[in-house]
Amino acid sequence: MAKQEKVKPAAAEGEEAPVKSKKKLLILVGAVFLAVLLSAGGAAFFLMGGEEEPEEVAADTAPVQQTALYQPMDPAFVVNFTHEGRRRYMQVNVVLMGRDPELMAALAQHMPLIRNELVLQFSSEEFTSLFTPEGKEALRESATLAVKSTLEKELGNPVIEALLFTNIVLQ
Repeated sequence: MAKQEKVKPAAAEGEEAPVKSKKKLLILVGAVFLAVLLSAGGAAFFLMGGEEEPEEVAADTAPVQQTALYQPMDPAFVVNFTHEGRRRYMQVNVVLMGRDPELMAALAQHMPLIRNELVLQFSSEEFTSLFTPEGKEALRESATLAVKSTLEKELGNPVIEALLFTNIVLQ
């Protein structure tokens, strides 16, 4: 009987090993098959569905943003300050950025008014606040708002997106 007991466990172990490897093989083949199906389905979706989608997307989304247009304001602005009993100067080169070509062309008609607003804006600043990057950015933002406000009154549209300093010198 001892021989029979030894034979049975060996046979049982032999039977389990092929079953486990068959299960693993089946799972592996199934996973590969599933991956191939998903890849083929994804490729077909993008290749076949890609032609129709842009038309639908274009109808549903906002219009594409136009290219930026830049209008330099020449000559540079020069502003005088009196700081601690000394004469100080600020020179600023300004560029206006907008996107609508027709409105940017109309902007030229109001350039004297815009320059006046900017001179008043620049000369009302504290000279010491202009030395920090935060002070320069605050000046740029307030100048942008002043120009937008002026253009809103004159043209009914703010026209510009931003006012940019391309050069600023403090002396």
